[in-house]
Amino acid sequence: MADDRVHAFGDDVLGDHDAVALAGLVRSGEASPDELAEAAAARARRIDAALEPVAFAARLPRLTADSRLAPFYGVPTYLKDNVDLRGMPTGQGSAAFRARPARRTAGFADQFLATGVAVLGKSRLPEFGLNASTEYAAAEPVRNPWKPSHSPGASSGGSAALVAAGVVPIAHANDGGGSIRIPAACCGLIGLKPTRGRLVPNDQGRRLPIDLVTDGVLTRSVRDTAAFFAAAERHHRNPALPPLGLVEGPGTGPLRIGLVLDSPLADTDAATRRAVEDTALRLEALGHRVEPTVLPFGEEFSRDFTLYWGYIAFLIAATGRLMLDRSFRTARLDGLTSGLRRSFHREFARIPGALRRLGRAEQAYAELFRSHDAVLSPVLAHTAPPIGHLSPNVPFEELMGRLQRYVAFTPINNVTGAPGISLPAGSTDDGLPIGVHLSAGHGQERVLLELAFALEADRPWRRIQD
Repeated sequence: MADDRVHAFGDDVLGDHDAVALAGLVRSGEASPDELAEAAAARARRIDAALEPVAFAARLPRLTADSRLAPFYGVPTYLKDNVDLRGMPTGQGSAAFRARPARRTAGFADQFLATGVAVLGKSRLPEFGLNASTEYAAAEPVRNPWKPSHSPGASSGGSAALVAAGVVPIAHANDGGGSIRIPAACCGLIGLKPTRGRLVPNDQGRRLPIDLVTDGVLTRSVRDTAAFFAAAERHHRNPALPPLGLVEGPGTGPLRIGLVLDSPLADTDAATRRAVEDTALRLEALGHRVEPTVLPFGEEFSRDFTLYWGYIAFLIAATGRLMLDRSFRTARLDGLTSGLRRSFHREFARIPGALRRLGRAEQAYAELFRSHDAVLSPVLAHTAPPIGHLSPNVPFEELMGRLQRYVAFTPINNVTGAPGISLPAGSTDDGLPIGVHLSAGHGQERVLLELAFALEADRPWRRIQD
């Protein structure tokens, strides 16, 4: 099969360096933030027509004046287009309103800038981050750099495409049902969804009865992910959680790891199953004990989560003119957002019970981790689908069935607030990356990062440029 990968790696100042290495070049004087920004902007222009990952390109990179000593000072990046940065528009991936320059900078964006990164613009997402593919009713989709006929995942699909294609080494992502981990799995990246409260709370998530949304980053190296969370903790540390600090390598002791291969909602496809089973064997070879386990969540959890998903779409439609812009029109919402809203209207009487049950999920999750240090599972029930499979123009009931069979694992960590990480673990016969998922107890990101370092050292990740 012809190699149709799209990437921007080349012989410029960025090379194939990760963010830690680029920050080192800036500190040593071998490169300047301006040189890095110019090279990244040139790379973005090179791949934009093929992948379309950029929502907004800033005229000048945005740095904070007091970040010169920060670990990532001068490293170019993008902010996902659902977080406000003063002076840049926030479009939420939607055609339902006119995006205008934000008047303020969100709390997380301040924390993101405090790590030293230089923001070059905004990355694309599907409408309000509700879909698991970065596709639109009437606009070009974001495409997967490894195979542009396929989805890069979502909702942080634009950020994933930019990092996987080599435009920047690190980019902002956030996760309300898998939206850091899904695009990481589809694009061969590392995506850590932290414990709820680890970072500054997300502006959208904190308004919800159950805060599903956490921010983070997508990277190509575990050390970049670890360095980002250490840098972010310097800006804000939640005293209710164990300090994380800088994780620099594998842990020392053997762990007890639960193994989950299937979801009650969907059978895992053969390629994904092989990747998870291979990872289990690698973890055993590294000295860990891996044993089958069962997640304490089934079809009722999925029904309740889907109803809550519809509740979020209902709130967006009901408050759009007030919270977003007076130009907001519900008639312009795409088929998924509109369908979720209608579905919620039909079943709204169930929401009190659903909220009670979802609220109890955290206790059931914590019980699982009394006997396990981590749980290994698929990120998704099948590999990245072709563009169109999850389009918002697919009839709503059919689209929902496809989404529920695809996103069959990740929402558990959003409802319970627990950390989870997606790691590259294999590929399909035609080269699409496959990710595996590791979960841990609340506040135990260190466990996940140490396992990630061990797996990365055992078998370095595939590189798109090789």
